[in-house]
Amino acid sequence: MKVSAFLRKSANKNNTEIQATIYFRLRDKNKDIKSASELTINPNHWNAEKQGYKDRVALISDSEKIKLKNDIQNIISFITQNYDEDADGEWLNVMIDKYHHPDKYKNKEQIEAERNLSFAELFDDFLLKHKLSEVRKKNFRVIKRILLRYELYVRNTKKNKGSFTLNINQITSDTLYDISDFLENEHIYYELYPSIYEQIPETRVPKQRGKNTIIDCLCKIRTFFLWCYKHNKTINKPFDKFKIDDCTYGTPFYITIEERDKLYEKDFSENKHLELQRDIFVFQSLIGCRIGDYYRMTKQNIINEAIEYIPRKTKDGNPVTVRVPLNNKAKDILEKYKGYEGKMLLPFISEQKYNDSIKKVFKLAEIDRIVTVLDPLTNEGVKKYLYEVASSHMARRTFIGNIYKKVKDPNLIGALSGHKEGSKAFSRYREIDEDMKKELVNLLD
Repeated sequence: MKVSAFLRKSANKNNTEIQATIYFRLRDKNKDIKSASELTINPNHWNAEKQGYKDRVALISDSEKIKLKNDIQNIISFITQNYDEDADGEWLNVMIDKYHHPDKYKNKEQIEAERNLSFAELFDDFLLKHKLSEVRKKNFRVIKRILLRYELYVRNTKKNKGSFTLNINQITSDTLYDISDFLENEHIYYELYPSIYEQIPETRVPKQRGKNTIIDCLCKIRTFFLWCYKHNKTINKPFDKFKIDDCTYGTPFYITIEERDKLYEKDFSENKHLELQRDIFVFQSLIGCRIGDYYRMTKQNIINEAIEYIPRKTKDGNPVTVRVPLNNKAKDILEKYKGYEGKMLLPFISEQKYNDSIKKVFKLAEIDRIVTVLDPLTNEGVKKYLYEVASSHMARRTFIGNIYKKVKDPNLIGALSGHKEGSKAFSRYREIDEDMKKELVNLLD
């Protein structure tokens, strides 16, 4: 008996986005049965002999290649271990479905045992089994610690709550409102109840959270609850009666093409470190990627005078390859650092030091226009110099904003920026600029 993985779609070098389903085939004596899995791969990346990725695929991370390899091997092993002579096509369908959705096949005793897990144990189970990047896992661990501190806070402060424990089945919308209040005021409770933070510490002292940060925390808590419901950990759905507000954003501010060129032409020859960070910022503003995607780029992402990458935000859903042709300025920057021998696209430093350097080069280049930004705590507009609020994300906004001024087609720009089709983000770029406003008013003369 032999089990193997294969594709039914053939490679097409002109289509870099197509995804093919990975099938499994079982052959034994007079049997030859096949079934589809939920695994997918671009046919251009498939190695039939290895039953996995080809050795040199630039746009796919090593961890992603290893994960697919492990999934294929695990499915083959699972089918092999459970095989019997009566196996048929339906049996193979069930085996593969069992691998992808083990919770569907649990008996009542197993489900009941999992429903008796503590809140912390459930959260750990969620972190282990839910598909999350390492960065997202780190963010969710912060949420877990917040909730466990909330549990201690209730025990210490609420009447008749000395034995209170968070229970996935007993949390109500009222509990969620109380958690929301805790998120808003935790910086105060840190001072009032230091023993809580001795038991469940943070590397940073809790600071006052803005509305958008609280909303983000509540959305993560909701994700955990939805996962628990979906996987039969609970039948409780407290978010059905708890509304999470929408985040509030100001109009995106970014530098003009003239300001970008002023920054690029500024002489930093006496400070090579700042010159490098300036060049890295300008290059980012010419390809428009997110900082996380930027820092993962290597020289292999340069393909036929363009940058190609798969945005991390799309990897877990519908992976899309973004291709951004390089203009002359971008090519000049790459040529300037062609002697760099590292694997990365450019000599990156830590994100925090990069952001600090961006502010310095903006100030030295006198990019000091005053802009209105939204205060995260008060949600009111405040005036700031551009060099005070400059960051890596401004490079992305500069790319999107300046193109949007010239071509107001979100889908076309999204193909370059990695935004999903229909993204709400573009609605914030529809602010008519001052020159356009003057032109409109002059029509009344």
